[in-house]
Formats: sequence, C-alpha cells, structure tokens
Amino acid sequence: MNILIIGPSWVGDMVMAQTLFICLKQQHPDCHIDVLAPDWSRPILQRMPEVRQALSFPLGHGVLDLAARRTIGKQLKGQYDQAILLPNSLKSALTPFFAGIPVRTGWKGEMRYGLLNDLRVLDKQQYPLMIERFMALAYPKGTELPKPYPRPHLDIDAVEREHALAAFELKVGDRPVLALCPGAEFGDSKRWPAAHYAQVAEAKIREGWQVWIFGSKSDHPGGEEIRNALIPGLREEVYNLAGETSLAQAIDLMSCATAVVSNDSGLMHVAAALNLPLVAVYGSTSPEFTPPLAEQVAMVRTGIECSPCFDRTCRFGHYDCLRLLKPALVIDALTDLVGTPLSLQEFTI
Repeated sequence: MNILIIGPSWVGDMVMAQTLFICLKQQHPDCHIDVLAPDWSRPILQRMPEVRQALSFPLGHGVLDLAARRTIGKQLKGQYDQAILLPNSLKSALTPFFAGIPVRTGWKGEMRYGLLNDLRVLDKQQYPLMIERFMALAYPKGTELPKPYPRPHLDIDAVEREHALAAFELKVGDRPVLALCPGAEFGDSKRWPAAHYAQVAEAKIREGWQVWIFGSKSDHPGGEEIRNALIPGLREEVYNLAGETSLAQAIDLMSCATAVVSNDSGLMHVAAALNLPLVAVYGSTSPEFTPPLAEQVAMVRTGIECSPCFDRTCRFGHYDCLRLLKPALVIDALTDLVGTPLSLQEFTI
C-alpha cells in the first residue's frame, strides 16, 4: 500500500505529523509513506523512520498556480492507493485530485466536496488536540483513537552530528548545554523577552553550563541581544547559532543539549521530538491545542485574564502575558527537570 501525505507548512506541525505516520505503520506495517511538502521540511522527514521519501513541492505557502499543481498531479498518477491531506485548504486538495489517487482523505476544511472522496467533518470537542486531528485520518470514520498516543521521535545520525559540531567548533561532554529558542514565526506575542532569556542564561552559565541559541536568520539579532546582556566572562559562553545553521544542523546540534528553554514554536516541537528536558514558555497561546510531546516537559505561563488571546501582536500593547513571566519560574523549572550536575560546582566570574 502506497500512501501520499500532503504535508503541513510549519515546522511544528510537520513534527507532530509523525503521530499520523506512526498510526499508519501500526495498521499497515508494510505500507510506504511519501510526504509531499516544501523543501525546508526534508531534514525533519529524513529523520522519521516511517517516511520512505520526501517529495519536493515547489510552490510557496498560499500560492495557487493551478497549472503547476496539475503537472505535479500528473507526475504522481498511478503511484498511490491513498492520499491523506493535513492542510485544510482547497488548493492542497488539487494535486491528489489531478493525480487520480483512488482514496483522498481529509477534513472538510475549505468546502472540498468532490476533491476529497473520504471527506471528514471535524468535531473539535472530540479531537481538541492537533495530533488527534492528524491521527484520526489514519483510521476509518468514527474509530476511537487508541491510547497511549504515539510521540514524535526524530532519529539522529551520530556522524552527521559530529560534522555539525566540527563545523561550528562546538564541544560537548565537559559542560552541559542549555539550548535557547527565543524566536517564533507567529509573532511577538509568542516571544519571551530577551532580557528574561539572558537571566536564565546567566544563572546556568554560573553553574558551569554553556548556552547555544537556535533560530532562523530573523532571530539572530534577538540572540545577540541575549548575549550582549551578559557581562564579559559570561558572554563568551553563549554561542548564537540562530540563522547560522541549516535546519538539519540545528536539529543535530540541539540533540546535544542537556535541556531546552523555548517559546511556543517549531523548535519547541523539535526539542520534544528529541526527547530533551524542555521548559516551554507560553504567552498568547495555550498548550491545550499543541502541547510539546515529550516525557520531561514543564510548561510555564502567567495565565493572566487576557491570555490566551492567540493574537500575533498584543492588542493592548503591554505583552504582560510574557513580560510578567519572571525568569525565576523558568530557572526553577529547569532545576526541577535536570537539577545541577553534581560534577560541576557553582562558580562566579
């Protein structure tokens, strides 16, 4: 059985999509799963053992280009028994339709009657979590999802990880690594203040840790703000990798971390899929829809009256849901998760 997945457009969603792939493999151990998705997702999909291959989808997010979708569909004709669509957009249903895939499964979304022939109507009360909405598409309509739910897990190649460490002249083994993920593509309402991240970095550096900052190119200035908030002597223990690594390198390097502090972002889900001790910082959003799926997770939020609002920018301009979330809460959460390594004595510079 060959199954084509039309993949999502965000890092975190792609990580969580692995729950669907696992469910498909549990039901059909010999099935082949290919994922049609943007090229940026290839490093994530290559680290999922359930996926046979990542197929490049050349169109950007939101681009219709009907002719290109028809061409891609014709190229895929006759290769798949089923297509499962994770995006809810009408345009995402066009390529499987043009490919003539016999079974085309997905949620109704943008009125996709005719394009999908295994059309599901979402009951948000029945499936409050995004992973539940993904997993349900692996089963016939009305099937109760088996528990416990699977968790995403990204496989790391030790050789590739060593190459990434060498490329950035990073060392592990002698000092624990705190990974910070201070960015969020969603907007400022997910970004905990750089000054707060700096206080967490300082606390851990004084315990003998080193700090690696991850993110996209747009997150690099924020990483520098964190680094420059520290005094000389501490600052040198912070490595701002945001925008310097590829996504593949970021995943491999993050797998070296002793613990992670992250905003609600795609990298938060990557950290969870690496099964790292994780402190997840929530502002305008809520862990009730897309929580990090890992064994050792602390989720911190203020829970003030206007939160969660799910706005990209604060309608009141104060960002109190993040500003009032003090670094001490995150530091305490880290201590609860991993403590202070017994082999390292607290020191001052």
